[in-house]
Formats: sequence, structure tokens, C-alpha cells
Amino acid sequence: MIPPLLTDITQRCPRAAPLADSRPVGEGRGGRSGEHQSGVKRITATKRETVGTFLKKVAKEFGFRNNGFSVYTNRNRTGEITAAQNKSLNLLKIKHGDMLFLYPSSPAGSSSETMDTSVSQNSRPGGAPQVVEDEIDQYLIKQDGKIYRNRDQQLCRHGPLGKCVHCVPLEPFDEDYLNHLEPPVKHMSFHAYIRKLTGGADKGKFVALENISCKIKSGCEGHPPWPEGICTKCQPSAITLNRQKYRHVDNIMFENHTIADRFLDFWRKTGNQHLGYLYGRYTEHKDIPLGIRAEVAAIYEPPQIGTQNSLEILEDPKAEVVDEIAAKLGLRKVGWIFTDLVSEDTRKGTVRYSRNKDTYFLSAEECITAGNFQNQQPNICRLSPDGHFGSKFVTVVATGGPDNQVHFEGYQVSNQCMALVRDECLLPCRDAPELGYAKESSSEQYVPDVFYKDIDKFGNEITQLARPLPVEYLIIDITTTFPKDPVYTFSISQNPFPIENRDVLGETQDFHSLATYLSQNTSSIFLDIISDFHLLLFLVTNEVMPLRDSISLLLEAVRTKNEELAQTWKKSEQWATIEQLCSKRGVPGAGCPSGRGVPCALAELAWELLPSCHRGYTTGGLWGGGCSLVMGSWNSLGWKGS
Repeated sequence: MIPPLLTDITQRCPRAAPLADSRPVGEGRGGRSGEHQSGVKRITATKRETVGTFLKKVAKEFGFRNNGFSVYTNRNRTGEITAAQNKSLNLLKIKHGDMLFLYPSSPAGSSSETMDTSVSQNSRPGGAPQVVEDEIDQYLIKQDGKIYRNRDQQLCRHGPLGKCVHCVPLEPFDEDYLNHLEPPVKHMSFHAYIRKLTGGADKGKFVALENISCKIKSGCEGHPPWPEGICTKCQPSAITLNRQKYRHVDNIMFENHTIADRFLDFWRKTGNQHLGYLYGRYTEHKDIPLGIRAEVAAIYEPPQIGTQNSLEILEDPKAEVVDEIAAKLGLRKVGWIFTDLVSEDTRKGTVRYSRNKDTYFLSAEECITAGNFQNQQPNICRLSPDGHFGSKFVTVVATGGPDNQVHFEGYQVSNQCMALVRDECLLPCRDAPELGYAKESSSEQYVPDVFYKDIDKFGNEITQLARPLPVEYLIIDITTTFPKDPVYTFSISQNPFPIENRDVLGETQDFHSLATYLSQNTSSIFLDIISDFHLLLFLVTNEVMPLRDSISLLLEAVRTKNEELAQTWKKSEQWATIEQLCSKRGVPGAGCPSGRGVPCALAELAWELLPSCHRGYTTGGLWGGGCSLVMGSWNSLGWKGS
């Protein structure tokens, strides 16, 4: 009689890494992370049994209704056992006690569905929603992240294949390593911080990144609502401000100097402060373990009112369209930038050095604004019960440096500051820009106590109430750089297209300026001419002929740098009409009956393009009293009427 073969089969999750130890797991025990909840099952077979019969037993044991799985002799998916081999187990050298490995090939079966649920629960805290993180986060999660070191010739006493405490790889959150970098790194990366939380024996099973709340919890029925009553169940906890040990973005890089220079031109020409939104992408920052870099490809300047010492942001009706166009170009809003520049010597071109350790780096009002922007752009995070934690949105200040030249300084505010701003608990001080003030509770709003720790004159650590509050507890500094080898997402021209919302400088976006731009850029490569962020926005948002519904092909050409796609779009009717508008731009003394210097051919073409609701008549007929189209539409054509 032939004794039966007892073969152990372990079902694995196809997305999880193979386990480091390959010891058999007893029947009925669950596997480690990466195993299916069925763990290891023991299959009884004979040596002469064919592979097909054996695989049918496997399918029945694991609950597969079809052949939606594969069985391998090795953990790394090599040595697949298939029914097509038509051999006996003895010929395949499968012996008593061998362990085989099963991987589901599709999520169609019931077992694979259960397996996916198990894995997703292991990677998220209980109750956390399923979210799709940013591409850079998904990439960094898969990286090893460890800091590898070479063998030390003096301290290492082992062979070339050995490892000791002097050369073993370090974890990405090793503070001693970060402090010895040049320059030293005060904040570990956010993903290194996650590795620190999930690096214990439980592998972060109970880790949950909870957002701070300063509001009373709703639904407490044991007492009247505030201000008549409050209890420990609904009362928010007091907040002790700490300097954040990690940061969500580790570096800010402008692709080239031209981006920053064009932004600074507004201050150079007017002396007034200016603001813009940074559009770019998040990439890996390799100088810091598991670091993230915000690469800036363009600056959009929204409607605003600027003076020499103040800025007011106005409502922007085009904000949604700008974000949409940027997304089609592979970009997103990554931050904001503003100037704080005061000229010191116009002959030398120097500026005043005003932001330093003796004054402030960011004022309380700027911290509140940054916190508001960061709350609008939350960081999607799988470890948070809310589905988001912190923000990657950065702040850049163009200000004077120690050498009295323009420097770009990058910052973020901490998650604690974001919570205080979101729940309206933080106010600026009128006479001290470096100080904030935690609001006091009132009948309309309960505000938890906010504290910070300081060192008194005797060297003792004391706890202070945050009224007032030094905003340095809320700030995280970020290195801002320019690359040695410039990068160009958009083309650079000697005569660039005007930037939006600069009418105060006499720089307007209209078809006259477009015609001038096209006449001065005679490159034979159409993609180089059209690859201008501000020009693309004008083509989409102008009032005469907006191309929002027909520009997708051109945006794809610019994103992929595909000249053939750009030439295909150039042959469209829309571009032909734009060329007509540009060829008939206003020329003084062109013979219009109104005498205002607008060619009648252009007026007639614009009349056909404009919707009926934009047409205007005068008492003298269409042309009897002069050209009488709506002023806003004429301005878009480049006409400046009196």
C-alpha cells in the first residue's frame, strides 16, 4: 500500500511581499501579514496522482470555483505547477511534507475577495475610509527607505559580506544621521515618521493619525448646550504646542530662474508687494530619506490689491478654470508665494534684510493665511480616520537676505496651527507681528486652553498660556532651491506673453498682445511657441473666443511635449479663427468710420463671434455713432477706447 503524501499549501496575497521566514505553519493557524485568513491547509494526495487531480483538490479546499489561482513550488513564484503538464506528483519531485504556495490570479473568487479585505484592513486603522493617496505617497510607501552605509575600514572587523553596528543600514528616521547631514536636517520626512510609527512589533496595527479638534463634540445629551453646559465627554482637550518633528514637504525647487524673475518684475516696476500661486508637482527628494520635493513649474497671479506694505487677495472668478487647465497639464497647486521687499539702495540694487531671528520669519497674520491655505489643500492619508492628515501646501517668501539680495524662504505651518486656524482659535496681534493670540472662550464659542513650553531666566522649563503666543512654535522651515541644470516645463521666450492681472502695469492679455507675441516668436516649432502657461490660460479664459471645450488636445501635446499633436491642433478651425483675429489687430488710422483706430474688418469679425447678449446699438445705428460693442469685449481685442 502506498502511503499518502501530506502537502502544505499556503495561500498568499499577490500584493504583499513574500515572507522572510519559510517555516511551515500548522493547520488552523493564521499567517502573518501577507497571508490569507485561510492560512496553511494540508492536502492529502498520492505519489501517482496527476497534477490535474491534485489541483482540483486544492480548488475545493480553498473554495475556488474556477482556476483563478496558481500554485508554485517556490515562494518567489517560480516553479509553477500547471494541469497542462499531465504528470504525476512523483515525477515533479513533490515529496511528503513539501510546502507549496498559492497565489490568486484574479479577484473573481470569493476567497480572493476576502483576502483583499483582510489586507486593506491591515494597512489602515479601524474605521479609516478607503482613500487614494497622491502618486508620490504611493511610490514612497513601496520604497525600502533605509540608509545604507559602506564598510568602515577602521571600525569594521568582519569580512566583506558581514554587517556590524558600524555599517548596518540605518532607519530613515535616525535622528543622529539627520543631524550630521550638511546642512543638518531638523525635521524628518513624513514618510520616515510613518515608518517610525509602524516599525514596532505590531507593524503599526493600532496607529491612527488623528487630526486635532478644538470644537465641542456634538450629540452630548447629558446637559444643555454651550454656554449653559459642558462635560468631559464633549469638551475638547487642552493643546500644548510642540515643535513638529516631521514635515510633509522637505524641499521646494523652482525649475528655473525665469519663473521667479518674472514674478519679481512686478515689484521692480511698482514697488508694491505681490502674490501668486505656485503650480507644479510633487516628486522624490533624494537628499533626505523618503523625502518629498515640491517642484514649481509656473506662477499664477490672481486678482489682488498690493501696496508697499500690504496685500489684499480679491475673489478670482477664473480660479476653477486655472486648476482644471493645470491638471490637464499634469500640474497642481503646490503652494503660494508673496514678496516682502523694501529697496535699500537703488544704485546697488540691494534690499532690506528685515526677517531674521531678532524679528520674525513669518508674522502671525501670514501664519493664519498659510494655515487657511493648507486646510483648503489637505494631504490624503490612509492612516487617518478622517482620510486626510496635514498638508503638502507650501509658503514661499521673497524677502531680503543677510547679503541684502533677494532670497526665497520656504515654510509650512504645523498641523497644530492648521487646527487652531480651522476652528478659528488663533488671532494676530496688532502691534507685534511675531506674536499670535489664542482666543478666549465666549458665549458663542468655547476655546480650549492653549499652552506652550518655554525656558525661564533660571534655565527651568515652564508652561505658559498662549496669550500671547510666539509663532515660531507653529513654523516649519523648508529649504528653497534652484537647480544647477534648469528644467523647462514651458518654453522660455525673449518676448514672453503678458502675465494675467497686471493691468496696473499696462500689460494686458488681449488679442493685440497675442498678435505681438506671435509676430516676435518666429520659431518653426509650433509647440515651442504655444508652450506658455499664461498664454494657454488666456486662450481658455478670454471673453471673445474661449477654447475651454476644444483645447484638450493642445494641453496634452504640451504635457507630453508632442509636436505632432500640437500640429494637429494647429490645423483646427479654432486656431484659424484666432490667427484671423490676430492678423486684423488694431492699427492707428486704419479707416474705421468711428475714427477710433479699430479696423472695420476686425469689428465685423468680432461682431459675428460675439453672442447677441454682448452686442450694443447706439442711437445712430450700428456704426452711425461709432463702434459700440461692449467695452469688456473690445478690451479683449486690444482696443482702448476713450
